[in-house]
Amino acid sequence: MREKEYLKQRYAAILSSVGMILLLAGVWMLAPLLVLFAYPEEAANALSFAGPAGCLCLVGLLLRRVFHLASNVTLSIQEGGVIVLIAWVVVMLFSAWPFTAVLQLPFSRSLFEAVSGWTTTGLSVVDVAKAGPMILFWRSAMQLAGGAGLAIIMMSAITGPTGVGVSSAEGRSDQLVPQVRQSARLVLVIYTGYAAIGTLAYWVAGMSLFDAFNHSFAAVSTGGFSTRPDSIRTWDSAAVEAVTLPLMVLGNLSFVTAWSLWRGRLRFVERNGEVRLMATLIPLSVAAVFVFTCRGLYPTISKAFRVAIFETVSALTTTGFSTVSYGNWNAFGVFVLIVLMLIGGGACSTAGGIKQFRVYLFWKLLIWEIRRSLLPRTAVMERPIWEGNRRIFIHDARLGQVGIFVFLYLAIYVLGAMLLCACGYPLQDALFEFASAIGTVGLSVGVTRADMPDVALWAETLAMFLGRLEFMVVIVSAIKMAGDSVRLIASTSDGERK
Repeated sequence: MREKEYLKQRYAAILSSVGMILLLAGVWMLAPLLVLFAYPEEAANALSFAGPAGCLCLVGLLLRRVFHLASNVTLSIQEGGVIVLIAWVVVMLFSAWPFTAVLQLPFSRSLFEAVSGWTTTGLSVVDVAKAGPMILFWRSAMQLAGGAGLAIIMMSAITGPTGVGVSSAEGRSDQLVPQVRQSARLVLVIYTGYAAIGTLAYWVAGMSLFDAFNHSFAAVSTGGFSTRPDSIRTWDSAAVEAVTLPLMVLGNLSFVTAWSLWRGRLRFVERNGEVRLMATLIPLSVAAVFVFTCRGLYPTISKAFRVAIFETVSALTTTGFSTVSYGNWNAFGVFVLIVLMLIGGGACSTAGGIKQFRVYLFWKLLIWEIRRSLLPRTAVMERPIWEGNRRIFIHDARLGQVGIFVFLYLAIYVLGAMLLCACGYPLQDALFEFASAIGTVGLSVGVTRADMPDVALWAETLAMFLGRLEFMVVIVSAIKMAGDSVRLIASTSDGERK
């Protein structure tokens, strides 16, 4: 019976935190109603947002009211994972409602769009040329909130001890300051600052205010949803691209690195392995794509160079904005983009992918192994590396965790690409599209469409979800919930027999 009471207490705390996330998500879902001030003709669609928003708020309030006594319990990382898994699934289900109600999309397509938005992927099955301002704004609003993370949003508002479990479960284990709630608030300040500056810069560069808001939200969240069918290519403007590039790079940086930049601590930024890797990869990728792909495709050298820079940065930062289509690109250029999408952005950032820190760690491991082979057998060698603003020492357990993650990531990537091939897509297209989905990138060669086979659609939906929560959170949390359910049932049965 003790175990039964313990599990009830823990899950009461979990449901209380889930209630807070649902409440905040419901309030955020009302944001598209602000569009009515500029587009009053959209009033007919207001209920399609107010309805699910009200349901989320109601469920959230009920959970908070029923389990409020458990809200002061400090949660473990595993329990934080359960909160994240439950909250993300519920929020995504309700977020699909407006796409079905307004655009009459089948629910599977609506859910795909919602998952793509909250995971900041940017792959889309919506015809944006036919979508109204409220739907377009909702897509961008999902990406802005999804980039910050539901856990970060919750912790910036909640009172009482929440522990690091929830933020760690969303891939935000590093804190800007020791106090978790204060760190979450600083993340939102930085993030909101990016979005505000980006909006102003886009407006000055020639976008309308509505387009500026939406593209700024999508850029800083490394999301990639656009209000135009041709994405950034619509403007064909060096000024718009010049605004987008730094926003993508800033969204790619971990919030710890961004905090160091804000405070002028450039020494910590320069030491950061992710920054060094990015500073190496971008010039090399740009040069390679320019020489072997773009130079012969576009009418001027300046246009070819702009394309090479923009597309490689968009792929590496997992933003997904594009200025060209890839139908006339050769295999080399496509392969470079696939590799960059798999590598992905910075850890504890809005970006997806394997993450630059893990790739940098493998590079350092290669150097360490070569160096160790040249030392005497009895020599003890330290393995230091800079992670964020801290100098840490890598132990075998950490290397094992990273190795397992990379293996799982690549294994799912290969299986997903094979599944797309089985649906009839060419190998190159399948490799590109699934790298984009699992890396939460959003670049597309045309595979992702409203009329794509259901098997391919659900495979990409699952890939986006797993890619955002980094696999282990989903797997471990699902196993924990199943195991706790079995123990709760068993303890209840034992109590009844007694």
